[in-house]
Amino acid sequence: MISDIVIPKNNEAEFIEVAAKLNIKKLCFLYEFDDYNEEKIQKKPDYTENKKINIEIGFLITQKNINKAAKISRFLVAKSSEKDRFFIESKKVKIIYGFEESGKRDFMHQRASGLNHILCELAAKNHVVIGFSYRSIINNKNPAVTMGRMMQNIGLCRKYKASQIIASFSSNPFELRQPHDILSLFRLLGC
Repeated sequence: MISDIVIPKNNEAEFIEVAAKLNIKKLCFLYEFDDYNEEKIQKKPDYTENKKINIEIGFLITQKNINKAAKISRFLVAKSSEKDRFFIESKKVKIIYGFEESGKRDFMHQRASGLNHILCELAAKNHVVIGFSYRSIINNKNPAVTMGRMMQNIGLCRKYKASQIIASFSSNPFELRQPHDILSLFRLLGC
C-alpha cells in the first residue's frame, strides 16, 4: 500500500486532498505529544469519511514523554537526537528518522551520518525502523551532503538487516511527491 507519514499543522484536509491527487492510499498524521489534547483531536472533523485514504494517528515523542505516550498509542516516532540508543533500546518507538540531518562535519573517509553499526544491530534486534525523509533532501542547502549521508545509512541498514522506511515527514502538503518519483530517487541511493 502506498503511504506517507506527515506532521500536520492544522492542515489535515489539505494533506488528504493532495494525497488523493497523488494516489497515496494511507496517511499517518504525527502530532507532537506535548501538544496532544485528546478532546482537541476528537473535535476535529472526521477525515475518515474519505474512503480513498486510510488515516492513522501517531506521536512524535521525546525522552521525557515516551512512557506517557506509550500508554496512549502504539505508533510512536522519534526524531534523531543524542538519545537514539535510548529510543531503540526502549522498544516503544516504531520509527526513528532524521539521522542525516545532524550539523556535524563529515570526516575524511566517512560521513557523519548519525547512524553506526551498533545502532543498526540494535534496531534490527528490537524491530525499530530507520526512517529516511525525502523532505530533508528537498529543503536542504546542500542536498549532495544529505544524499551522501543517506547512502551511507542505507548501506549500514542493509548490511545489518535493519528495516527501512521512506516518507516525507513534511508539515506542508505541497511537499508530497508521486510515489514512483520517490522510489526512483531512493533506488539510486541504494534502497
